[in-house]
Amino acid sequence: MQTLKTGLINGLMTTWKLGKIIFPITLIVTMLSQTVVMEWLIRLLSPMMGWIGLPGEAAIPLVLGNILNLYAAIGAMLTMDLTVKEVFILAVMLSFSHNLFVESAVAKQVGLRISVVLLVRIGLALFSAWIIHLVWQGGAERASYGFVPAGPSEVEGLMPIVLYGIESAVIGILQLAAIVIPIMIFVQVMKDMKWLPVFSRWMTPFTKVLGVRSNTSTTLAAGLLFGLAYGAGVMIQAAREDGVSKKDLYLVFIFLVACHAVIEDTLIFAPLGIPLWPLLLVRLVTAVLLTAAVAFVWNRAEKKTEDEKEYEEAEAASDR
Repeated sequence: MQTLKTGLINGLMTTWKLGKIIFPITLIVTMLSQTVVMEWLIRLLSPMMGWIGLPGEAAIPLVLGNILNLYAAIGAMLTMDLTVKEVFILAVMLSFSHNLFVESAVAKQVGLRISVVLLVRIGLALFSAWIIHLVWQGGAERASYGFVPAGPSEVEGLMPIVLYGIESAVIGILQLAAIVIPIMIFVQVMKDMKWLPVFSRWMTPFTKVLGVRSNTSTTLAAGLLFGLAYGAGVMIQAAREDGVSKKDLYLVFIFLVACHAVIEDTLIFAPLGIPLWPLLLVRLVTAVLLTAAVAFVWNRAEKKTEDEKEYEEAEAASDR
């Protein structure tokens, strides 16, 4: 009972914290969408966004998501008239690249180069968007944002604009609360029931697929369940106590920057009305293939270096 109470309190506090971000952003973006400022931004950014299949205004949730977090990005998306395909592309991009400042700082604390983390995350976001834009020919219908009311394309007068923005923001926050609170309760249950060590043991066979040692399983499990930011403490401690090598840390983080907090970061896109399983599969498959490929190339390079070193030592011994 105490676990559920703690989880509920954490969920309400998280909702309050995120709501303070979503509400003003939704209100501001809604009001800007009815002014010449939004038209100017769209014209400026349209050429750059067009090659990944997005309108110019889609740059706003991308910027907010990367500077702030996913909730801020979703708050902006709820105000925009986008197609299902455009929303899905944004969701995939943001799932790979979001909250860059905080999560890059976490990577630095573990001992990784921020430049590598940024290159992987931003590169995956842009590449995945380009591929989806080329491959997916459907999704042209207008996106339906759950219970968020579809407002008119143009709202005249300051008060109607403000009221529409407030209505969209409040309903968006309520939907996010319905997702965030159960997630926080589940996370608290996992913590109190000591499920992380169990999940770490389950992850051990999976580490072989990624080409890393089994002592990375706790770091991998913490990132998958809690994310890079929320699971930072567990990950940093596990990396130090388990004696994870720098190479394995890089490989694990390459995987995690593509696929972390799989429960939360997938479910929070539910209010946008997009298919969630494809979103999860894109993240998971991309993370596995990328990490396995990097591990393969890295191992081949190490083997080549070792062979050359042995050859040089043998040559030196024969000269004597």
